[in-house]
Amino acid sequence: MSHQHPEGHPQSFETLAIHAGQEADSLTGAVVPPIYQVSTYKQDGVGGLRGGYEYSRSANPTRTALEENLAALEGGRRGLAFASGLAAEDCLLRTLLVPGDHVVIPDDAYGGTFRLFAKVVERWGWSGRSPTPPTRRPYGPRSAPVRR
Repeated sequence: MSHQHPEGHPQSFETLAIHAGQEADSLTGAVVPPIYQVSTYKQDGVGGLRGGYEYSRSANPTRTALEENLAALEGGRRGLAFASGLAAEDCLLRTLLVPGDHVVIPDDAYGGTFRLFAKVVERWGWSGRSPTPPTRRPYGPRSAPVRR
């Protein structure tokens, strides 16, 4: 979908919120995308994804519409939607961190964040900890040196 008004000016935020990521269904012509409640998609052969979809947990047309809508609203080229906040956090950490990096975790972070660091990511050479109460100074002398 083009994010330009027919007269050439950009669509408003409200218009994008309603219409971005919503192409008319090629089979039925429906103007509101259907909710696809399927687990797997027929393949055209090994590695031959039909329409780019294989298994709904990794991608599906409903989620694609949401991701395109969010990207348009944020002015981005691409959007990503996750099943949980921890899944999004894990993806972000794996994308940005390299061995030796240290993350300061807020005291009130989701408990799964602490478990993710304690049981998973520390094996990859990353570390993370919360500022020690009662100082609660994330940038005080107790913080690890910044590498980058």
